[in-house]
Order: sequence, then structure tokens, then C-alpha cells
Amino acid sequence: MKNLIRILLIVVLVFLLSFTLKAQEQYAKLEPNRNIQAKGLIHKLNETKDTLILQSDKKINYLYSINKDYGRDFDVYVDTTFYKFPLNKLPKGKHVLVAVQSPKRIVFVVRILKEIPKEEPIEIPSEAIVANESKKVVVTENN
Repeated sequence: MKNLIRILLIVVLVFLLSFTLKAQEQYAKLEPNRNIQAKGLIHKLNETKDTLILQSDKKINYLYSINKDYGRDFDVYVDTTFYKFPLNKLPKGKHVLVAVQSPKRIVFVVRILKEIPKEEPIEIPSEAIVANESKKVVVTENN
């Protein structure tokens, strides 16, 4: 009887854990640069995995992505030590990113596993907006 209760508890726990794991699906995966010369640049994803965070003691000049044709998908002028890049601007797939800290170029990979929902602007009902048009009076003199 004790074994039956233990088995039932294990089955229930596995069942509940399967739902918990699905709730923690990731939008993206970061493959960081492990080179010792790249340790000055902290590159990580935020908790929700939808934003790339770059942080460094030295100024980060540029951030760009290289595609399979060696062209640039995007080119961002950063010019600061802390930068957040929203990953919803990237399509699903593998993206090779380059962060430029003159004269270094630190290369790492971001894989977008599924489409990241884009934030939609908040709609304000038109009834709530009231605009008053100012009236202009033109005065002319006739001589």
C-alpha cells in the first residue's frame, strides 16, 4: 500500500512538472563568446529572454548583425557602456552579432527560437479625446 501511494505521488509530481516546464519556454538562446579577451563585455539575455543586454566598463561603439551573405541585417550606433537591444526586431533563426569596442570586435550568437510578440500601442477611445479648435478673427481696415 505504501508503494502504491509513492508511485501515485511520483506520477502526480511528473504531471505537474510537465506543465511548469512548458510555461518557461524561451524565445531566444544566447551563445556567448567565451574568449578571455571578450570578458570585458557582459552580454546576456534578460529574464524573459526577449531583450539582449550589453554592459561593459569600456564604451560599446556599435552593434551589428551579419547574415549568411556577409551583409549586415542591422547596424546600431550604441556609443555607451550599457545597452538593451529588443530581440523582437529579429526574425526566427540564427543571428551572428558583433559588438564593437574599438579596436576589438566581440562576436556571439543569438538564436531566436520562436517569434517574440511585439508590443502593441495602447488604443485610446476617440470619445475620450476632446479637441478645441481656436478661432482666429481677422480685422481689416477699409480706407
